[in-house]
Amino acid sequence: MAPRALSGAISAPHCDAMSLTALPSRTLSGTICVPGDKSISHRALIFGTLAVGKTEITGLLEGEDVLATAEIMRALGAKVERLGPGHWTVEGVGVGGLKEPETALDFGNSGTGARLIMGLVAGHPITATFIGDASLSKRPMGRVITPLTEMGAHFHARSGGRMPLTLTGAATPLPITYPLPVASAQVKSAILLAGLNAPGQTTVIEPHATRDHTERMLRAFGAEVSVEEGPKGVTIVRITGQAELHPSQVIVPADPSSAAFPVVAALTTPGSDITVTGIMMNPHRVGLYTTLMEMGADIEVMNQRDESGEPVADLRVRASQLKGIEVPLDRTPSMIDEYPVLAVAAAHAEGKTIMRGAAELRVKESDRVAATVAGLRVNGLHVEEFDDGMAVTGTAGRVPGGGHVATHMDHRIAMSFIVMGFGAEKPVTIDEGHMIATSFPDFVPLMRRLGASLESGTNS
Repeated sequence: MAPRALSGAISAPHCDAMSLTALPSRTLSGTICVPGDKSISHRALIFGTLAVGKTEITGLLEGEDVLATAEIMRALGAKVERLGPGHWTVEGVGVGGLKEPETALDFGNSGTGARLIMGLVAGHPITATFIGDASLSKRPMGRVITPLTEMGAHFHARSGGRMPLTLTGAATPLPITYPLPVASAQVKSAILLAGLNAPGQTTVIEPHATRDHTERMLRAFGAEVSVEEGPKGVTIVRITGQAELHPSQVIVPADPSSAAFPVVAALTTPGSDITVTGIMMNPHRVGLYTTLMEMGADIEVMNQRDESGEPVADLRVRASQLKGIEVPLDRTPSMIDEYPVLAVAAAHAEGKTIMRGAAELRVKESDRVAATVAGLRVNGLHVEEFDDGMAVTGTAGRVPGGGHVATHMDHRIAMSFIVMGFGAEKPVTIDEGHMIATSFPDFVPLMRRLGASLESGTNS
């Protein structure tokens, strides 16, 4: 079920057609700005709802996932308005002030939105039903349900903790100390959101540090959040509950996960030279770029600056001869979403690239390990599949191509194999393209502006 557009808002555009074919392309060139960061966009809407007063957001990603979150914040009592492209305001209801929604909360394909808002609702004495599309309904929510249940929330879910589910929040949330069994920024954020309305301190202990967007933005909105290093590399995050959040002005930087696709396209399409502006360079999000540079990528980091508490820079990217490496295990959390497109870069590299520690990819919008391996093989690549990743043997140049890739309705699989087609000897076709709008609604026209060759069609 697709999320409804906000009144007065525009729906995120879909790609041109059901199937898309990427043709071997000549040089890519130009300067582009990719969409706003999805993680920051979700959180700006959520924290704006918890503030007392009006929050102004510029650069908001207007993809389907974020539009779903905006609609849900309205259902929970906030006044959310779109003033222009990427320019939104949120009049919040304050911590503890959420109203009970009259209808089910529809998250479409957004796992991030669903997990964060479970934490939000769990800390309030209201009941809400969470629904999503067929893909989201297959994804397990148990790792969020477990700590939120400890905090006093009650869940009625399908087997395996899957949606649709109904959540009744705690009348008085209990502050807890929760060691994460597996490092996850989404689970951490859900617990911190529930802890906002709990008395005392709520503590999350991470086996190693994950994305810290929630902590950064909570501080910007006036919450008391502390982060410290613990023994054996653990990270301890504490939030003091029952605080009053104040409104903020949020500038959403460009999404490094979205930028990964034109960046890898430029690296693997001979003669290319592009600039991508305003990319968030948060240390917990730039693992892909560090890895690509270790592989020999010509990426120049320019005009470094801070915006809304996040480091930002422009990237100049030139076509490069890459070499295979073994990706360090401790880097995985900072690039988990980029593993499929890294595999595409590895396909063009000289030698073998080994990527492990990514078992979480098995339960994303699709089984991204299996989908990536299958896409590589159908395009003539040699790849070994592991439970937690893969090893790709590159061609040291253009890949064979010529394959028809099953995307399993996963936007990152779709964009990764479109990118592969630009640097292939034969065209690469993906079976579905419309879901790209969940995170990168302008992907196809943007790549065409850089000089990429794409054809659209319909499935038989």
